[in-house]
Amino acid sequence: MTLPDPASPAPSPDGPPRSERPGSAPARIRILLADDHALVRRGVRLILDREPDLEVVAEAGDGAEAIDMARAHAVDLAVLDIAMPRLTGLQATRELAALKPGLRILMLTMHDNEQYLFQALKAGACGYVLKSVADRDLVAACRAAMRDEPFLYPGAVTALIRNYLDRVRHGEEAADHILTPREEEVLKLVAEGHSSKEIAEILFISIKTVQRHRANLLHKLGLRDRLELTRYAIRAGLIEP
Repeated sequence: MTLPDPASPAPSPDGPPRSERPGSAPARIRILLADDHALVRRGVRLILDREPDLEVVAEAGDGAEAIDMARAHAVDLAVLDIAMPRLTGLQATRELAALKPGLRILMLTMHDNEQYLFQALKAGACGYVLKSVADRDLVAACRAAMRDEPFLYPGAVTALIRNYLDRVRHGEEAADHILTPREEEVLKLVAEGHSSKEIAEILFISIKTVQRHRANLLHKLGLRDRLELTRYAIRAGLIEP
């Protein structure tokens, strides 16, 4: 692994990108990395930090922490896992896209899944990279994102087109907008097994509000109980099976 030259000045994690001075190295792309597995984060960080133009300046273990890190650090690019506790990578992508419109976002996932791909792009991600080939594709995806170019793993374009054509053929509309963002948060936490009291504490709302959201979820989705809510959350990509 090539280590950064200790004699070169490090970029400030909280300031704007360095301007390029004559004879100086270009400013590095500052990256926020989020994955709930520390070992995965370490491996991905090794791939990124050995590149002269890339630097991981913040790490997070879940989607909510990723949002906090984005607020605390000046970052150019977020690399997010899809399946994370508290907030998924998809939920965090929507939050980050609203919080920092100029931030580029890549999804890094083990899921070669058309539904996840489609949802990631709708949420605001500009690329979708499989962990199984991260050592081959991730660096190129980061650079493409900073050029405002989309990056999809081989075969993803076909999957995306097939997904769209299937929806058109069956007259289906995406169900993403059936639920409000808050209802989606409650649904994820319910499916993860949290009690109403725990959900209220996590989301800083009252228990009565949680119960009202649960009732609305059951009514909107035509479901009967927590088990059916959990199954729906798995199909919607909010939690892993």
